Amino acid sequence: MGTIQTVRGPVEASSLGRTLMHEHVFIRTLEIEQNWLPPWDRDAAVADAVVRLRALKQSGIDAIVDLTVPGLGRLAEPVLAVAEQVDLHIVAATGYYTYGDLPHYFDFRTAAFRVEGTDILEDFMRADVESGMDGTGVRAGILKCATDKAGVTPAVERILRCVARVHRATGIPISTHTHAATRRGLDQQAIFAEEGVDLSRVVIGHSGDSADLDYLEALLAAGSTLGMDRFGIDMFSPTEQRVETVARLCERGWAGQMVLSHDAHCHLDWFDRDLIAAGAPNWHFLHISRDVLPALRAHGVSDAQIDQMLVEAPRRILEHPPGY
Repeated sequence: MGTIQTVRGPVEASSLGRTLMHEHVFIRTLEIEQNWLPPWDRDAAVADAVVRLRALKQSGIDAIVDLTVPGLGRLAEPVLAVAEQVDLHIVAATGYYTYGDLPHYFDFRTAAFRVEGTDILEDFMRADVESGMDGTGVRAGILKCATDKAGVTPAVERILRCVARVHRATGIPISTHTHAATRRGLDQQAIFAEEGVDLSRVVIGHSGDSADLDYLEALLAAGSTLGMDRFGIDMFSPTEQRVETVARLCERGWAGQMVLSHDAHCHLDWFDRDLIAAGAPNWHFLHISRDVLPALRAHGVSDAQIDQMLVEAPRRILEHPPGY
């Protein structure tokens, strides 16, 4: 068995344990923070994250994939500081998060303007995988990209193709953000297939926002894994509907191609915490352990199928051959 790249370095794949495949530690709007807000209290944020992730570990979860990438305020150093204080594996990500445009920095740094012939965005991502992020030595173990309601804009297509090429060069897997209501996962799969991506190493994120089994089974039949990863965000789909969709797909034999998560966070500056608590009271790291797993069992999902979604599928997706 191979290894999995975590924030603290590679670990044996067999040691990964129960894994939530789409979470966040710190999401920060850096330009707003740096220009108009009081200074970010890094030490307090790290201490709070340690408390939250220790509670997650105590609930029976052994690892998370932190899909915070540039565009979401990723900085590796505070995440490393958290990882050093918790008995929980954290897998970091590279890529870029936008639904429409890239920053102007990238406008004239396309392949057409560069002697090397590669896209600088691809170069950045590959360096995160091979050398480490933000001068920390923390290497990314997964790639992240997004396609939302606006569809495949030119910038989004550029990111998807860069992610695909880094996947092919390094072998690390891909996880996505999608707008499930407009079936954006199919667009992603089509571009990835054109680029020669191994679709079995792709998680089509936010698939649990949809109860359209025809759409979901089309993604599954092409080989990808469904990210049933917004448990607790009830405004997109209530927990009961999410549970029922997972249970129905398990009945049809797809447990090995689904992963579970919350898309939750330790720190998010998009909303006031009071607003989150009032509007989405179950949107936190403990919802799956406390509420979702018992509900799945009540719908006939077996412990073996739960292990497929929480242990076996994450390990299969994240694992690298020896020597990576």
